[in-house]
Amino acid sequence: MNVLVVCAVAQELAALPARAGVDVVAVGVGPVEAAAGTARALAGKRYRAVVNAGIGGGFRDRCAVGDAVIVDVEHYVELGLEDGSAFALPGGLALARTADADAVLLAAARARLARARVLTGVTSATVTSSDARAAALGARYGAGVESMEGFAVLRAAIDAGVPAIELRGVSNVVGDRATNQWNFRAGAAAAAATTATLLDVLQTDT
Repeated sequence: MNVLVVCAVAQELAALPARAGVDVVAVGVGPVEAAAGTARALAGKRYRAVVNAGIGGGFRDRCAVGDAVIVDVEHYVELGLEDGSAFALPGGLALARTADADAVLLAAARARLARARVLTGVTSATVTSSDARAAALGARYGAGVESMEGFAVLRAAIDAGVPAIELRGVSNVVGDRATNQWNFRAGAAAAAATTATLLDVLQTDT
């Protein structure tokens, strides 16, 4: 059974060699496009695993530009009350605001990707552009990396009953954009290399 690799834009994984048994789909930027695109792909074909891969922002003192990151849990920071307090819904329903990487995939990634950092992710439809917001997200969620699609892809895969994991290549430091150095090439290279290594594991362990 094939593996689905999901990225936001094709350029993020341009360095990933094509291989049999792997479908790479660029679903678009942001959580809405990511959720819709991932759900559409999963509805059209059966997959044994989903790998969400691409660039992301790294939180200061947690990782550096060019680092590879394995995300163990994602938080969707724009769902619910702004201050993070409990949000009551009728009938005791709960908001889905976190998504965990599949435990088996996470263990495989940890074992094979020894140089990658294992960090908590936050997903936001808006890129953090101030040091104040970066500090707040880091304090509230223990965040190590930020993306615009991570939670959405994991949540769509979980809803479809398909194991999923997220890999990021750090392209910038989360915070003030005026002083930030954005290196798409370094982030994309880390994402592609890490994804290729994990795919070797997934396609061997059949």
